[in-house]
Amino acid sequence: MTSIHYKTRFGQARLLAFCLFSAMVGQAQQPAPAHAAESPASSSSELGEPRKLMEQGRIDEAIAQLEKIQSQNPAAKGLDLELGTAYYKKSDFPKAISYLTKASAEDPKNEEAVQLLGMSYFAGGHPDQAIPLLEKVQGWIGRANVDSYYILGTCYIQTRNYDQARHSFAKMFDVPPESAAAYLFTARMLLRQEYDPIAEQYALKAVALDPKLPLVHFLLGELYMYKSRMPEAIAEFQQELALNPAHAPTYYKLADAYSRVEKYDEAQRLLQRSIRLDATSSVPFILMGKVLEKKGEYELAVLSLKHAATMEPNNPTTHHLLGQAYRDMGKKEEANAELKRAEELRTKEDSP
Repeated sequence: MTSIHYKTRFGQARLLAFCLFSAMVGQAQQPAPAHAAESPASSSSELGEPRKLMEQGRIDEAIAQLEKIQSQNPAAKGLDLELGTAYYKKSDFPKAISYLTKASAEDPKNEEAVQLLGMSYFAGGHPDQAIPLLEKVQGWIGRANVDSYYILGTCYIQTRNYDQARHSFAKMFDVPPESAAAYLFTARMLLRQEYDPIAEQYALKAVALDPKLPLVHFLLGELYMYKSRMPEAIAEFQQELALNPAHAPTYYKLADAYSRVEKYDEAQRLLQRSIRLDATSSVPFILMGKVLEKKGEYELAVLSLKHAATMEPNNPTTHHLLGQAYRDMGKKEEANAELKRAEELRTKEDSP
């Protein structure tokens, strides 16, 4: 969901990374490396039904069948890998680690087992144990898989090995590790995971290497805005526009900064420019509604916010601002309905 806030929590970043690699797990269930295809595990008919259940998302049923097979034939080839995969998909990472450790010990060259074991350690909050396994995977899967570089780089960040993270992200984006772009990409990932001081250092290093690099001043502006350092944020966004004058998000980020220092006319003008450049994002319409409400132009604020709501119906910020605008207009019933809707959406967002 689009938001006008820039903070992304560490847990959300890890969840996103986990989801990316979970998609790869599904791919791994398809015919894979030659040595895996030739193993008895992949040809065993008794494992076929549990695999089918996993593909259908019926994980608990798959586990029940696999445990039944285990009770009848504990030494069945490939059983540990199947159980580890099932528990990984269930997000029961301690059990996944237990089975996948056995599977990788049984066949150290099994790419799927090693990769899933590394991912289980990562998703379970143990990046230090994930790193050697994911490093090993890099040599097998080649340069094509950018998600693997992202996960490994994230693990390096979590273990404070920022230079190694930069090398991993450089490979991910196919740029030299000492380039300004590599520092910019790493700064973005650091900011996403709330390593703000290090993110600032890396962004400033990118500026030093290439002062005209697009989006580096944009990132610094976001960082300074998050830190409520508005004069610095405004200066950075202005520098970005000087280098990148057709970048619609810079206009609405700068407008947001101006609105926070109560320069509403300047903010409105910038939001109009952002919308003319790109009318597909709800964010400038939300911000426009906020600015117009502050200026006392309530009917126009409602029009802008209602348009944002049609674009993104489940954004609680939009409904909250609509409630405020209706309240200012004296429309108590509409205000209460919108504020109630905003609270419902926030509760839904916060629920596990």
